[in-house]
Amino acid sequence: MDCTTTNAPAERKFTAKDYDSKLRPIWCPGCGDYGVLQSLYRALASIGRPPHEIAFISGIGCSSRIPGYTTAYGFNSVHGRALPIAQGVKLANPDLLVLVAGGDGDGFSIGGGHVAHAIRRNCDLTYIVMDNQVYGLTKGQLSPTSPRGLKTITSPYGSFEEPINPLLYVLAYGAGFVAQGTPADMPGLTALIEEAIRYPGFAFVNIQSPCVTFGEDDQQLRAHKAKMQKLDTLGHDPSNLLAALDRARAYGTELHTGVFYRNPEPPPTYEALVKLRQAELAKSAKPRSQVLEAFVQR
Repeated sequence: MDCTTTNAPAERKFTAKDYDSKLRPIWCPGCGDYGVLQSLYRALASIGRPPHEIAFISGIGCSSRIPGYTTAYGFNSVHGRALPIAQGVKLANPDLLVLVAGGDGDGFSIGGGHVAHAIRRNCDLTYIVMDNQVYGLTKGQLSPTSPRGLKTITSPYGSFEEPINPLLYVLAYGAGFVAQGTPADMPGLTALIEEAIRYPGFAFVNIQSPCVTFGEDDQQLRAHKAKMQKLDTLGHDPSNLLAALDRARAYGTELHTGVFYRNPEPPPTYEALVKLRQAELAKSAKPRSQVLEAFVQR
């Protein structure tokens, strides 16, 4: 008998369709979020985790509909509060792969205060922001990343404010993985999302996902194809934080895609530190009988 043979079932290979809930998206035709969703399916298939081992947490907005379009566990939370809820999920069940989806308004306006703390805690989360520089779901108001001068229904004179730079924002707070992509480059976006998921710690992916209804025009994806510059072809070193900060300054004027920064020596995650501390306490703890006896003798 050949001892190398086994009757154990072969490990299942997942495809993008395994993560598709069959619930049809109701985004506007041509919305960039369709491409983001397809890239997510493909990245998850490459990761190979079954849907029941994945949790997708979102806030409120067009982008935050994504959990319902996947077969993973989903939680559509309160506006701007996806990150703290995702941290709670990860700490409650560290074995889950936890993804967070949101938009530029959801993430950098009402939810902006949570970003810094999620980064400093370094929970093993992948935060995907669909950045369209406008509030799409609530009909086109200015968002934190709207460019100066943009005219919307609530800013007929054009925006007087400078936009937030999400890339500089998260880099300055110490995020260990920072990348930017566009659905105009589906293979590149898929690879970025997969790499972010595999990074051991907090990972941030800013996706330039155009709003075709309230954005500047309906040809933005075509413009992305012509405008985007891949960081790896520019000789960028993603292990160089200062270089990443310098490249990130071009947000809003140039479209750099790829990994801006990847910490070459990732620090331990928050949940790993919790697990380590629990093990230390359990090792040093007195037997329950001794604890009870000491209590009785007080």
